[in-house]
Amino acid sequence: MAPRDWIAFWNSKHSIYVNARHHQAHYRRIADDLSRYVPAGGTVMDYGCGEALAADRTAAAAGRLILAEAAPNVRATLAMRFAGNGKIEVRSPEQVAALPPGTLDLIVMHSVAQYLTPAELDTLLATFHRLLKPGGLLALGDVIPLKVSAVTDALALLRFGARDGFFVAALAGLLRTTFSSYWRLRSTLGLARYDEAEMLGKLSAAGFVAKRASDNIGHNPARMTFLAWPVASPPAAA
Repeated sequence: MAPRDWIAFWNSKHSIYVNARHHQAHYRRIADDLSRYVPAGGTVMDYGCGEALAADRTAAAAGRLILAEAAPNVRATLAMRFAGNGKIEVRSPEQVAALPPGTLDLIVMHSVAQYLTPAELDTLLATFHRLLKPGGLLALGDVIPLKVSAVTDALALLRFGARDGFFVAALAGLLRTTFSSYWRLRSTLGLARYDEAEMLGKLSAAGFVAKRASDNIGHNPARMTFLAWPVASPPAAA
């Protein structure tokens, strides 16, 4: 996989969201799902946050929210959008890597693992282990299982659209996506997939005690979320 190609895609104008309603609903659903993991007054990082339209909902429960994003155009937009929110700061991956050890109570990385090579994911997990406080939590969301197909993803989007009022737009958007640069990249580069045991093994090798969460973050129940605690810290109830 060539992550720079994916970063260039997210840094460009794209049509991954079928309309404005989908765009808003996507980020609102993620923020609401994350709320169960945010420690009151804690320091939280959303790594690979994208446009994070509803980050203020996450920040409301946290003491400090770091939005980490590799795409520079997206970072610039985030900085402008949340300039008036003293709880939110925007950082690049390089700036995140330079944070002191034990800075964070919660790290969320949602719908990012599929765009990384296994080696890149291992490197990030090691960084996350260093940055988490004792007792801190890593929530790794939207991991794609080996046998989940694009058809399964499409059906999940249609159900999401039916529930949140953009079903017709979702149908049209799926047809449009078939001919989009996203689909060409996905077909050419592929997406990284893991079965449950493999991801638990990667987290263990990085120094975490981990389990699969009962529900995935976001709208797609066929994908997986993992909860992981640094080995030095016994997992809290969740």
